Amino acid sequence: MQSTTKIIKKLGLLGLLSLGNVMVQAQDIKLDSVKAGEFDMGKMWTFDTPPAEYFKKTYNFTPDEKWFEKARLSALRFATYCSASFVSADGLVMTNHHCARESGVAVQKKGEDFLANGFYATKLADERKVPDLFVDQLVKIEDITTRMQKIEDQGETDEEKTQLRDQAFETIKKEYQEKTDWKGLEIQTVSFYSGGRYSLYGFKRYNDVRVVFMPELQMGFFGGDPDNFTYPRYNLDCSFFRVYDDNGKPLHTENYFKFNPDGVKDGEPVFVVGNPGSTGRLRTVDELEFDRDLVMPFTLQLLKNRSLALQEYNKTAKSDSILNEIFSYENSLKAYKGRYDGMKDPVLMARKMDFEKTFKKAVQANPKLSASYSTWDNISENVKILRSARNDIAIMQPNPFSRGELLTFAQQLVDFASLSKTNPDRAATLKGTLKAFKPKIPSLEQSYLISHFEESVTFLKKDDEYLKVALGGKSPKEAAIAALKNTKLSDETYVNSLLDGGATAIEASQDPLIKLARVSQPRFMTGAIASRDANAKLNVERAKLGRLLYDVYGTSIPPDATFSLRISDGLVKSYNYNGTKAPIKTTYFGMYDRYESAKGEFPWSLPKRWLNPPLDLLKAPIDFISTNDIIGGNSGSPMINQKLEAVGLIFDGNMESLPGYFIFAPDAGNRTISVHAGGMIAAMKHIYKANRLVEELTK
Repeated sequence: MQSTTKIIKKLGLLGLLSLGNVMVQAQDIKLDSVKAGEFDMGKMWTFDTPPAEYFKKTYNFTPDEKWFEKARLSALRFATYCSASFVSADGLVMTNHHCARESGVAVQKKGEDFLANGFYATKLADERKVPDLFVDQLVKIEDITTRMQKIEDQGETDEEKTQLRDQAFETIKKEYQEKTDWKGLEIQTVSFYSGGRYSLYGFKRYNDVRVVFMPELQMGFFGGDPDNFTYPRYNLDCSFFRVYDDNGKPLHTENYFKFNPDGVKDGEPVFVVGNPGSTGRLRTVDELEFDRDLVMPFTLQLLKNRSLALQEYNKTAKSDSILNEIFSYENSLKAYKGRYDGMKDPVLMARKMDFEKTFKKAVQANPKLSASYSTWDNISENVKILRSARNDIAIMQPNPFSRGELLTFAQQLVDFASLSKTNPDRAATLKGTLKAFKPKIPSLEQSYLISHFEESVTFLKKDDEYLKVALGGKSPKEAAIAALKNTKLSDETYVNSLLDGGATAIEASQDPLIKLARVSQPRFMTGAIASRDANAKLNVERAKLGRLLYDVYGTSIPPDATFSLRISDGLVKSYNYNGTKAPIKTTYFGMYDRYESAKGEFPWSLPKRWLNPPLDLLKAPIDFISTNDIIGGNSGSPMINQKLEAVGLIFDGNMESLPGYFIFAPDAGNRTISVHAGGMIAAMKHIYKANRLVEELTK
């Protein structure tokens, strides 16, 4: 499950619908009769209020407090971006290969290449400490809801409530840092249901973490981007580390998930314990429609165009870093396309509408809550403001990723001219930064500007002033080439003359990019201010909505993901796809068939040591699917059974899981994909000869 966060920071009806694993024509569905699913809001249960009764009712087994405690203490947060777990009494830690790549590269010695050749420490002394890597174990939980809400209620305005809340967080953290049983812990305040519940979490941080085993990148990400978010899959996306204690010895722990290589059976209940990053399942229908109509289409076109530009550039540059950036764009493009398709699915949206309608009725019927019914109206009004400002912000934001360096620089010059009049001190500080500007890659600059003009044509009205100035009657390609040919913003002498001349020189400039920036900068600023204010109000209203959700449903609906520890239940279960039925597990036979069918070409190539496999390996399972609820951040989470045994390691979801940001719909094919515990053992035994590790995991 590849992260899309870095990319975003830079930044009709479907013909057939899957409902209850039956493909139906959209026009045959009476949308007003569609009902929300029982678990549309997900199954990411917190350890603050573990769902013991629900597990008993659903799976006919009753986990006690000790069961949940061991599950919690055996799980780990891997640095600040992934999940992990203890899998032996000697501090062995399991996580994904895609979570561990950076760590592995950090400890390579001269002449080594862990991504190409993998790594295995044949002896304990060969395990290598990774600088700055840590894992966190959640050892203490304290409910501070009542205390926090009493403090918040002292505020008369939303701003005062927020200020009091933030001050209280700091006060409480300092107070608990002095408590005997909390000393030395990493303390974090956690908000659930947007303030419906508050908890204090205490983490035991382990800073001595050493790499033990990593397969080759080609095995950890077999199939590359084409197979990403698909199933069947054939990925050995695993890595193993070890935590050492303060004496430099392997950490002894009683809390770990014992490996069970044979623990996955069709229909078996399984549980994911990990740290899902972020979901938006409480977003209103108005917010989802705003995303569907404006945010997603622009984001998708932006990602597609930038990826194509880099692909063309890299035909001659042949840069690995550019290749990685292309993969990030393609990964994000596929992820957001899946989310967008989900938002265009009328059945999924009808389920969201039904939930919202039921939720509203429950609030309206409760005398204590009915006054808060206006929350939905307030959200709608602010979403309207975001809609009106969206295109000016998306298209005219001074961002090299979306507009190229030179047009972005032109807009910064126009902003500098304005600051020269309103805030001379700030302008003087900015002047040195602007004088240091040096454009980088001319060929990419042209591609990015052409794409920007194409996106402007798509999302702005035909008679928009920005388009008139940008194109001047030309095509986007012709206009971009002409603008870059005639601009002088790559000329250091010319730029310095503009900056030294201040507002007068910049406002008089006839440079084509500055003329365009004089149109875009004021519109961007107007839209940005309106959106800033609307988002501030939306944050307040969303907090109220979260409180209402908890007031109405309590913990029967889990809160949205917050990269806090959760447990998600599900079944090992197939689903219908592509006119057939998905197998619950894949085997190494299937991986080799994929290799042969692709004639061994990348990304279905195999490392040399894998080319002559023994029969016992071929028959072994490699990946499997289940109906657990996961999202980014869950990467590296252990998949366990009722006996608290590790039966797998989650690494991705399928295409049908991509709408999972806003709705959890396993009946529509949403599946979690995990590396099979038996597949990991088989690879270590037959290919890597990692006997020490096999013995530790299976004893």
